[in-house]
Amino acid sequence: MMDAAKSDTHQKALDINLDPGIYGTIAEIGAGQEVAAWFFKVGGAAGTVAKTISAYDMKVSDEIYGKAGRYVSRERAQAMIEREFRLLQDRLSDDRPDTRFFAFANTVAARNYQGTNECHGWLGLRFQDKVGGESNDVILHVNMLDQTNVRQQRAMGILGVNLIHAAMHAIGSLDIFLTSLFAELSLSRLEIDLLHMSGPDVPAEDDLEVGLQLVRRDLAQAVCLSDEGRMEPPTEVIRKRPVAIARGLYREPEHVHPEMLQAGIRCVATETGPDEREPLGLMELSVNNVSEGADVPDSDYLGRIASLLDHGFPVLLTRLRESYSVTEYLRRYSDAPLRYNLGVSSLALTFAEDYYADLPGGLLEATGKLFAHDVKAYGHAMDAGAFREHLQTASVPVDHVCEPRSDTVNVDNLELLPPVGRLYRYLVEAGYIENIC
Repeated sequence: MMDAAKSDTHQKALDINLDPGIYGTIAEIGAGQEVAAWFFKVGGAAGTVAKTISAYDMKVSDEIYGKAGRYVSRERAQAMIEREFRLLQDRLSDDRPDTRFFAFANTVAARNYQGTNECHGWLGLRFQDKVGGESNDVILHVNMLDQTNVRQQRAMGILGVNLIHAAMHAIGSLDIFLTSLFAELSLSRLEIDLLHMSGPDVPAEDDLEVGLQLVRRDLAQAVCLSDEGRMEPPTEVIRKRPVAIARGLYREPEHVHPEMLQAGIRCVATETGPDEREPLGLMELSVNNVSEGADVPDSDYLGRIASLLDHGFPVLLTRLRESYSVTEYLRRYSDAPLRYNLGVSSLALTFAEDYYADLPGGLLEATGKLFAHDVKAYGHAMDAGAFREHLQTASVPVDHVCEPRSDTVNVDNLELLPPVGRLYRYLVEAGYIENIC
């Protein structure tokens, strides 16, 4: 058998076709039938493919898999693999006693003709790791980022072949499985922001562990963990909702201030109309932040995430370095009000020019990207001693920040040296930065 992590798509499809012990069904809705096409193009598909099916018509799909509220959904992908795997076993288990069966399914919304839709999809795989063994499930949610329908189809074909091959040949190691899963793909083409594994043979069932690896290995810009620690697609959590977000490192439990975020939620609720959806509070933790290097162990991050989840808010785990990148990311899913919640010491650090040395427009460009349409920052007042202590731990020079003149530092009395201070005062007077209400 070839190296599961290093072989290309052609080799993987052929490897499966030539293995007499692997046999299954491929069911695809949307983005062409690129996964099945790979097995037919490389030759020997009769050795692997029991059936291919593409139930595009909604009524036909409902007749086969049952009614669904949405056709591009986890529920639809799950129903597809459950039905197709059951049929395989019912029809073929007696005739193929030495076979490991699989059922692959995807339901995808690729780029439409106008280019106006959200390009995403769900993939599912039910498979046996051992002949006659219990089945395992892998479910993925993906965002397709290519600018043409054809390239999105091709990316989906590669990912589908990768998934089947990785499950059949690399399921014993999460490290090798993820490497094989994303082979010949990149984060500029496709993003996997949910991956759930279950069954007796999978290497990890903990969503926290898997989600962290998706972000750290560049398979996703971000994953969203519900307050119960379950991965959910960010689009389903954030879509069209006003958002209050708190960014932080959260190295110690005392660095978590859920009351700040709760105050931010109440504040944004006063700004939205009765037709707006309920505001969402998010705690964001970046594994690529400006203050820590890349050597933080997984166990450290897992501890921080677990601590954050105890406070009852969803956690957005990201690899987004600067706050303006968070704005750009969240604007993929919602144009509703976006409010950053931060202590005034963090607000002061936002104006440290060294953070933006790699941007052609420096601080000015970063500020424009951060405070996009309907974006504000709520500043939370701090004791002057705590303000000084936080600045002393900064990873960049803070000589743009003036010494506090009062015992409490807030948005109004925070002083920054010119010319940065003039930019800060403009943002305050224009209403982009406010004291928490």
